[in-house]
Amino acid sequence: MTKHRNLVFIFSDQQRYDTLACYGNDWIKTPNINALSEESFVMERAYVGQPVCTPARGTIVTGLHPHNAGPTVNVIPLPPEQKTIAEYLPGEYKTGWHGKWHLGNDGNAQHGFQHWISTEDHSSRFVGLTGEPSKSDFHNYLEGKGYEPDTELNQDQRGTALLPDEVTSNIPENWKVFSGGLRSEMPAEDQMAHFLGRSASDFIRENKAEPFALYVSTFEPHSPYNGPYNDLYDPASLPTGPAFLKKPENAPLISRLRADNNMQFLQGSDGSDHNYVERIAQYNDISSEHGWKELRARYLANITLVDDMVGMIVDTLKEQGIYEETIIVFTSEHGEMAGDHGMLEKRSMYEESARVPLLIRAPQISKEQKIVSGNFSHVDLVPTLLEMLGCEVPDGLDGKSVANVLEGNGNLRNNEVFVEWNGIGSIEDRLLGTHEINAMHQAPWRTIVYRDWKLNLCASDQCELYNLREDPHELSNLYTVPEYADIVLLLTTKIRTWQYKTDDSAPL
Repeated sequence: MTKHRNLVFIFSDQQRYDTLACYGNDWIKTPNINALSEESFVMERAYVGQPVCTPARGTIVTGLHPHNAGPTVNVIPLPPEQKTIAEYLPGEYKTGWHGKWHLGNDGNAQHGFQHWISTEDHSSRFVGLTGEPSKSDFHNYLEGKGYEPDTELNQDQRGTALLPDEVTSNIPENWKVFSGGLRSEMPAEDQMAHFLGRSASDFIRENKAEPFALYVSTFEPHSPYNGPYNDLYDPASLPTGPAFLKKPENAPLISRLRADNNMQFLQGSDGSDHNYVERIAQYNDISSEHGWKELRARYLANITLVDDMVGMIVDTLKEQGIYEETIIVFTSEHGEMAGDHGMLEKRSMYEESARVPLLIRAPQISKEQKIVSGNFSHVDLVPTLLEMLGCEVPDGLDGKSVANVLEGNGNLRNNEVFVEWNGIGSIEDRLLGTHEINAMHQAPWRTIVYRDWKLNLCASDQCELYNLREDPHELSNLYTVPEYADIVLLLTTKIRTWQYKTDDSAPL
């Protein structure tokens, strides 16, 4: 394997797979990421470890499935003894983490990352806190620019608590932060992506003489669906697929409950039962189809903020003369439903939520775009990148290196990818619309993607089988169709075998 010197790992938050030109989107305004993709390996189908923030991030940095990494739901910190890729690198590496960590104690450098730029400004920052509480570097930057925080910590702008008392007991009184809404109203130069683009560029300039590994994690295009580029697209002209605002049929109860809740205003509800949808869809009129399209347009426009950041980082690597020595990875921690199947946000096994873009620019191997067909899992990132850097891959990882596939122009058509949902944790998630939705979210799921098939298994909800080649929008659940009974048996056996090999005890 040809060795690369440096690693820059860039990832966004809540960016679905179909938001780049290399995945068929010929109108998205992401010139920098599109240019990067022209020189990268493009994984045809890439999947997260679990489609929600903390577990997905645990998999990205450890090479372990969520049930082995430790954080199986949000608000669980990464255990101190759990090693990340930074702790596997040789001592001569300079390591940096810039941006959203979301794996506990966000204000402090940890887990082998030496240079730390923090951006979390809400109560998740205090999970697993050690030492004195502090404001994030991004918070301090905004105050330095003259902005004033607008919200009590652990409350949304309506005063609703976001996390339970057992998580927030160590938060000082009258601790004010910048709400997502206020941040979304700021100009582009003061958005998190731009802040991190500048901080990452500084890190590269300061450490160019030594091998380094830098992870850059921004919040955009995560909700709120609002930002400085709101007028980038005409909502009426943007294409939508057949799943847009279409309630799931012959589908799990959790999906049907979420669609009912998320589309309640479109159906004439006054929303008096709960403000969850109003809160996440703030700034948008979701009582009309046009309003939903406008929400979608604003979400997509925020991806251009991410693109700005990528451009800053790539330009700096080129200016410093180390572009051709550096692996660049671009991906996202999970996707976004954006109205498809009648839902918003993530927490679903649908492609829009569990599948993300994944580019790997490895100039020592190839400088041309190469589509790697088949299925790839985030759990394989750590071993793959370690091998590409010429470092030893430790025993005990769940993931496996696919560096040989990149080097040998192979494919991943027979690769088995597993995605999990661990709904039961030590702390219940915030209210996600209704108590019935929260109850159903506690049911564990296990998913396999093999060749063109996706099987979703749950012991207490409607299971699903989709042919992703013939039905890419997952409109026709084949699980109970007799013709496909053998496919269900084969894929179920593969899931059971994987559970045995990875010590997964989830009941299915």
